[in-house]
Amino acid sequence: MLTTRVWPIAIHLTDADGHTHAEAVLASGATEALRGKGYARCDPSGVDVAEIGDELAAARALADLSTQLLAAAAEDVQAVRAKIPGG
Repeated sequence: MLTTRVWPIAIHLTDADGHTHAEAVLASGATEALRGKGYARCDPSGVDVAEIGDELAAARALADLSTQLLAAAAEDVQAVRAKIPGG
């Protein structure tokens, strides 16, 4: 049987003084929401293009979120294996 689940990820972006901060929030419903963080700054010698800062900060927040999700999955696998006799 095919089962489909949707895990929404919200990305919150904040700009201040040439810096962009991003927070990617995954609400899977199965566990507490995971929050990845990412940052970007404008190159002092370059032109400030907000879209580029948003993209970099968001990508870094998603990468952080991905790392946390992999760690959570590894912990869950270990917990399940510990419950299996001989596991």
